[in-house]
Amino acid sequence: MDAQRAQEISSSPDMANVVFNGESVYIEHVDQQVGIATIHPTNDPNKKQSVSVTSLEEQ
Repeated sequence: MDAQRAQEISSSPDMANVVFNGESVYIEHVDQQVGIATIHPTNDPNKKQSVSVTSLEEQ
């Protein structure tokens, strides 16, 4: 995924199906300049991490 699409998903009121390492995640924030997204698993909002947007897949 690219940073622009990740930003679109994070700004959308609709929940997109995004996967990181085989796990469904929610995109909280995207820093488009560096291509990093703050995410957490959909079932564990306390497990936040920052990852490259290129490691995210939209399904």
